[in-house]
Order: sequence, then C-alpha cells, then structure tokens
Amino acid sequence: MNASAAAGAAQRRAGRRRTALALAYAVALSTLGALAVGGAAASETPHFSAEETARIVSLGPWPLPVVRDPSNRVSGNPVAIELGKQLFFDSRLSPIGYIACVTCHQPDRAWTDSRARGHGLADVDRNTQALFNLRTQRWFGWAGTSDSLWLASIRPMLDERELDSNPRHIVSVYRRDEELACRYREVFGVAPFQQKSETVIVNTGKALAAFVETLDSERTAFDAFRDAVARNDADAQALYPAAAQRGLQIFVGRGNCFMCHSGPNFSNGEFHNVGVRHFIAPGRADGGRFDGIEQVTVNRFNLLSRFNDDSTGANALPLKHLVLEPRHWGEFRTPSLRNVAVTAPYMHNGSVASLRDAVLHYSNLDESRLHADGEKILRPLRLSDGEIDDLVAFLETLSDRHGADRQRPTASPPCVTARRR
Repeated sequence: MNASAAAGAAQRRAGRRRTALALAYAVALSTLGALAVGGAAASETPHFSAEETARIVSLGPWPLPVVRDPSNRVSGNPVAIELGKQLFFDSRLSPIGYIACVTCHQPDRAWTDSRARGHGLADVDRNTQALFNLRTQRWFGWAGTSDSLWLASIRPMLDERELDSNPRHIVSVYRRDEELACRYREVFGVAPFQQKSETVIVNTGKALAAFVETLDSERTAFDAFRDAVARNDADAQALYPAAAQRGLQIFVGRGNCFMCHSGPNFSNGEFHNVGVRHFIAPGRADGGRFDGIEQVTVNRFNLLSRFNDDSTGANALPLKHLVLEPRHWGEFRTPSLRNVAVTAPYMHNGSVASLRDAVLHYSNLDESRLHADGEKILRPLRLSDGEIDDLVAFLETLSDRHGADRQRPTASPPCVTARRR
C-alpha cells in the first residue's frame, strides 16, 4: 500500500471511530434524558380526575359513628365490655385450660397471630383475621359462617380444633369463679347457673362481642389526606407522600381495587373469588362462601333463632334470603385494608407472605383460577416495579399510629356485688 492509500485508510478508520463515539454519546445523552424524565415523573404527585376525587372521598370519613348491635342487648354496655374483656383472656373457657381467644388474637400482633393458619388445639383451615372494626360488618369470618359478632364468638368455643368447649363447661367456669359469676349477674340480671347452659354460652358470646366491638382502629395518614381532598385543602394534601398519592391513583383508577375494598373500612363486606387456591390438603378443599352458607343457615344460634335480641327481626333478612349457588364455591369475604401492613400473612389461607407479594398476586393474576361466571372485574394489572412500590406505599398509610403492637387492656376492677359481700 502506498503512502497516499495508507493515509486514506487511516482517515476512514478515524472517521468510523468518530461516528461510533458520536453515536455512543448520543445514546448516553438519550439514556440520561430518559432517566431524568423518569426520575422527575417518579417524584411527581398525580392529578386526580373528578371521578377519582369522588372515589377518594367515599373512603371516609373515619372513624365511623358508634352504633349498637340490635341483635345483642348488651352491645355498648360498659359492664358487659368488662366481662367480655375478662373472658377474652381467660383460658379456662377451654376444658384443657390453656387455650383462650387471645391465643390466636394477640394484642401485640395486631389482634392476630402472624401465622399462615390459626392454631388452637390444632391447625384450622384459614388465616386468623384481625379484630379491628368488626362492628361495621354484616357477615363474619372468611366464609361468612356467622351472621352476628356474638355467633362468631361462640363458634370457636365449640370448635374442637380451637377451644373444644361446650355449654356445660362454660357454666362450670362461672360456678368456680365468684368474681366472674358476679359480673355475669350484673350484666344479665341472673346468675349463670340459674339459666340453661345454652343461654349461658350465648350470653358469654354476647359479652365477648361487646368487648370486641371496642377494638376500633384509629385515624391514619390517609384519613388526613382524604379529609384534605374533601375540603379542597391543597396545603394539607401536600403533606401526604407523593408515592402514596400515585399508589392511591392506581387504587381508585385503573386498578379497580376500590370496587371491592370500598367505603371507610375499605371492604364491601361481600365474597369474591380472587384466584387463590382453595385446597387445604391433598383431596380436601375449602369451599369458602359455599360452605359458609351451608353452615350459617342451620346454626342454632343464628339471627333466625330465639337468641336474636332484635324484636323486629329486620337484621335476619339477609340470612333469610340467602340462596346457595355454585358460584359461591371458592369465594371469600373481602377483608378490610385498615392496618393491612401489620397483619401479614395474607389471603384466606395465609399463602401470601408480604404486602408486596399480595400486590404482585393481582398484578400477575392467573385468570384461569377464577370462576367463568365469577369476577368479571378482575384482570391482571401488569404493574411496573415502580407502580408496585407506589401501591404498597399507599397501603402502608392505612395503618394507624400503633402499628402491630396494640395496648393490652388493663385489668378489670372487682365486681361491685362481689365486693359488697
């Protein structure tokens, strides 16, 4: 190659290098620009449409007014609440002597037990639900197996896997404890051993329900934001984290989460199939609402029984008109999302370990697990990692200041009648 040709080749190689460097530089600038735009977008607060704003406002106000349960004549009675508090922590309700309501509903674990499935004398089939805000519900338990809070308090006493008790044993607990019997007399006007044992266990359930009704969650960061939105207070709205606002927009927008997790308690109280497996063990499945309807309609303590204290019977109409249908198989009650960040694991069987995993379940929803005639609103959300983070950030703002560690109730003062003796 002569000198001229060599010089030309060198110039061409240098030109190619300059072109490659220019392209690399352009790509780098483009990437940095995209990152800058993405970073700016990630830090921005969303603009809520009028429809989204109305949905946000519908998630409050909180707390709700306290309303007595007409089916329970001692609902809201301070003496009944004291009796229920004592009973809740009393392991003598179980004949074996070491299982109580608090075994599964622990105040330092947000009134649950942090286990996948509850365990009394043996494992039960479902996750232990927290006891917050139960006064707002119409059906109780994952499958709605109880139609009153006091029936939901009786059922574990009689379940052989939980307390494995019976009405006669409950009477014997009062008979051996003058203080407890005294408080029962103050509440119900008669000594427990002067009534039929069936009545005593119902009254015990009603006292427990009177206590559990008091376990309300407090206001949260979301509630402050919601109220600011309702009064159009931009300064107060700005105090709510941007990530939580973006997550909230998914919740009330394209995620459609609000359709089931609706109202101030973030639950419509109804039953849905959300694509979670319902096999408990090989060859054994959990029918969910299907089983719940079968059980609550024949329970001798339901609201159609003589134990319902509502003389109008209006509160029994939902039970009276229940119709069992094949679609109920595998449906479970929508849980409240209040304090959801401190009540893991999730789903009816405790199969989802973390809040992020719960969001991932709906992001990657397997539609083949849903009933063909069931949940038409559920679709895979296909969220990005950032959107998952935002939705989790929003859900975390639904927890009140106490977190998982709730204050254990103080000891009850002595019963007045017993003290006078």
